[in-house]
Amino acid sequence: MRHRKAGRHLNRTSAHREAMFRNMAASLFRHELIKTTLPKAKELRRVAEPLITLAKSDSVHKRRLAFARLRDKEAVGKLFLELGPVTRSVRRLSAHPEVRLSCR
Repeated sequence: MRHRKAGRHLNRTSAHREAMFRNMAASLFRHELIKTTLPKAKELRRVAEPLITLAKSDSVHKRRLAFARLRDKEAVGKLFLELGPVTRSVRRLSAHPEVRLSCR
Protein backbone atom coordinates (compact mmCIF):
# COMPACT_ATOMS: atom_id res chain seq x y z
CA MET A 1 0.00 0.00 0.00
CA ARG A 2 1.19 3.50 -0.73
CA HIS A 3 -0.44 5.31 2.16
CA ARG A 4 1.07 8.71 3.08
CA LYS A 5 3.35 8.81 0.05
CA ALA A 6 2.11 12.04 -1.49
CA GLY A 7 4.15 13.99 -4.02
CA ARG A 8 5.94 13.30 -7.25
CA HIS A 9 9.28 11.49 -7.25
CA LEU A 10 10.46 12.99 -10.58
CA ASN A 11 13.00 10.13 -10.99
CA ARG A 12 15.26 11.60 -8.30
CA THR A 13 16.40 10.54 -4.87
CA SER A 14 14.77 12.27 -1.91
CA ALA A 15 17.94 14.25 -1.18
CA HIS A 16 18.15 15.40 -4.81
CA ARG A 17 14.48 16.41 -4.83
CA GLU A 18 14.85 18.34 -1.59
CA ALA A 19 17.92 20.21 -2.86
CA MET A 20 16.29 20.86 -6.25
CA PHE A 21 13.14 22.37 -4.74
CA ARG A 22 15.18 24.39 -2.25
CA ASN A 23 17.19 25.88 -5.14
CA MET A 24 14.10 26.40 -7.31
CA ALA A 25 12.27 28.21 -4.49
CA ALA A 26 15.27 30.44 -3.82
CA SER A 27 15.49 31.27 -7.55
CA LEU A 28 11.76 31.95 -7.68
CA PHE A 29 11.98 34.38 -4.78
CA ARG A 30 15.13 36.04 -6.12
CA HIS A 31 14.01 36.50 -9.76
CA GLU A 32 10.21 36.33 -9.24
CA LEU A 33 9.92 34.30 -12.44
CA ILE A 34 11.46 30.95 -13.35
CA LYS A 35 11.07 28.60 -16.29
CA THR A 36 10.40 24.96 -15.50
CA THR A 37 8.29 21.94 -16.41
CA LEU A 38 4.67 21.43 -15.33
CA PRO A 39 5.26 18.59 -12.79
CA LYS A 40 8.13 20.49 -11.16
CA ALA A 41 6.06 23.69 -11.02
CA LYS A 42 3.16 21.88 -9.38
CA GLU A 43 5.46 20.37 -6.76
CA LEU A 44 7.26 23.68 -6.25
CA ARG A 45 3.97 25.19 -5.07
CA ARG A 46 4.08 22.83 -2.08
CA VAL A 47 7.44 24.36 -1.10
CA ALA A 48 7.01 28.03 -2.07
CA GLU A 49 3.47 28.87 -0.96
CA PRO A 50 3.95 27.98 2.74
CA LEU A 51 7.09 30.15 2.76
CA ILE A 52 5.16 33.10 1.31
CA THR A 53 2.50 32.61 3.96
CA LEU A 54 5.24 32.45 6.61
CA ALA A 55 6.60 35.80 5.38
CA LYS A 56 3.30 37.64 5.85
CA SER A 57 4.45 38.77 9.30
CA ASP A 58 8.12 39.44 10.00
CA SER A 59 9.86 38.07 13.10
CA VAL A 60 13.23 36.57 13.87
CA HIS A 61 11.70 33.15 14.49
CA LYS A 62 9.91 33.11 11.14
CA ARG A 63 13.04 34.28 9.33
CA ARG A 64 14.99 31.43 10.92
CA LEU A 65 12.31 28.92 9.88
CA ALA A 66 12.45 30.24 6.30
CA PHE A 67 16.25 30.14 6.28
CA ALA A 68 16.19 26.54 7.53
CA ARG A 69 14.05 25.61 4.51
CA LEU A 70 15.78 27.78 1.87
CA ARG A 71 19.41 28.08 3.05
CA ASP A 72 19.73 31.33 1.06
CA LYS A 73 20.07 34.55 3.03
CA GLU A 74 19.41 36.78 0.01
CA ALA A 75 16.19 34.98 -0.92
CA VAL A 76 14.92 35.04 2.67
CA GLY A 77 15.57 38.80 2.87
CA LYS A 78 13.65 39.49 -0.32
CA LEU A 79 10.89 37.12 0.74
CA PHE A 80 10.28 38.99 3.99
CA LEU A 81 10.88 42.55 2.73
CA GLU A 82 9.16 42.49 -0.68
CA LEU A 83 7.17 39.33 -1.40
CA GLY A 84 5.56 38.49 1.90
CA PRO A 85 4.11 41.70 3.34
CA VAL A 86 0.42 42.41 2.92
CA THR A 87 1.16 45.58 0.93
CA ARG A 88 2.43 43.39 -1.91
CA SER A 89 -0.93 41.59 -2.12
CA VAL A 90 -2.78 44.86 -2.43
CA ARG A 91 -0.60 46.18 -5.26
CA ARG A 92 -0.87 43.09 -7.47
CA LEU A 93 -3.72 40.82 -8.41
CA SER A 94 -1.68 37.87 -7.16
CA ALA A 95 0.83 38.05 -4.32
CA HIS A 96 2.74 35.00 -5.50
CA PRO A 97 5.73 35.10 -7.86
CA GLU A 98 5.17 33.69 -11.33
CA VAL A 99 6.34 30.27 -12.47
CA ARG A 100 6.57 30.06 -16.24
CA LEU A 101 6.41 26.62 -17.79
CA SER A 102 8.71 25.34 -20.51
CA CYS A 103 7.24 23.14 -23.20
CA ARG A 104 9.35 20.09 -23.92
